[in-house]
Amino acid sequence: MIHVEWPWMLVFLPLPWLLNHWLPPAQPSGAALFLPFAAKIATGSTPAVRTLPRLRKWLFAFVWLLLMLAAIRPQWLGNPESVPITGRRLLLAVDVSGSMSTEDMAGGYTRLQVVQKVAGDFIRRRKGDQLGLILFGTRPYLQAPLTTDQHTVGQFLNEAMVGVAGTQTAIGDAIGLAIKRLRDNPDKTGHKGDTVLILLTDGSSNAGAMPPEEAAKMAATAGLRIYTIGVGSNAQPDFFGLGGGSDLDEDTLKFIAKTTNGEYFRATDASDLEKVYARIDKLEPSAAKQQWYRPRDEWFQWPLGMALLLSLPAVLWSEKKWI
Repeated sequence: MIHVEWPWMLVFLPLPWLLNHWLPPAQPSGAALFLPFAAKIATGSTPAVRTLPRLRKWLFAFVWLLLMLAAIRPQWLGNPESVPITGRRLLLAVDVSGSMSTEDMAGGYTRLQVVQKVAGDFIRRRKGDQLGLILFGTRPYLQAPLTTDQHTVGQFLNEAMVGVAGTQTAIGDAIGLAIKRLRDNPDKTGHKGDTVLILLTDGSSNAGAMPPEEAAKMAATAGLRIYTIGVGSNAQPDFFGLGGGSDLDEDTLKFIAKTTNGEYFRATDASDLEKVYARIDKLEPSAAKQQWYRPRDEWFQWPLGMALLLSLPAVLWSEKKWI
């Protein structure tokens, strides 16, 4: 799409004609330039002389037109593109311990697979936010640092595997890693309330160096709000220890959420988990609206360059050559 930045400059287009029409000819003062062929120009007895001014006149007019085209600054506008905008900072801490392989939340799917599907949809909805991903088991690992690239964070979540961080559950260490990452990357806007950790687990903390309660107090001091999600079916395991069940420590997850001004949620199936993330969307709406820009390609240099090139023969045109 062609766009003109300064169309009002076209008001100067008739300026040379107006000056030529309304201003009187310049009157010589003092010594004048002697032109031996002035009489021929005045009487128009030489055909070449009659043709030459007309050619130069049209050439100067064309140069002026090119200068006006450059002055209005024509541009080519490309297709609109989204601009990454920093809104809230959301860290997702997902439990990948051995118990996340239990198939009790949806037919034929493990707990982790359900989390990957539902949390992946949540990630795609967070336009304009910075998202990060922590995977934790026996130890926590930063899988994706804070970024506005939702696609990459979602891809890392989909690639997560049960047991990749160990088979136990270190909830306190996962919170500690989140605090460390936020300290290493402080929020330049100064809005501590826009920093959130969503911690999802299906068990109790049985590993790690930091107790979850102590980590929660540190998170509250650092301005980190934590939403905790407990997943897993309420069904009891059968005689062989199979078929569901969970050692979820809801009291600890509730304490973490309360201490950090967050909220605790319980999800026993995929539908519950979808409602949880929808609820978090409402509690923590995206802090920045998506904006767009259109790339611009400047075209003014083409008429300007052509005007400069044509002005040379117009100025250096030798009248002697034509008479």
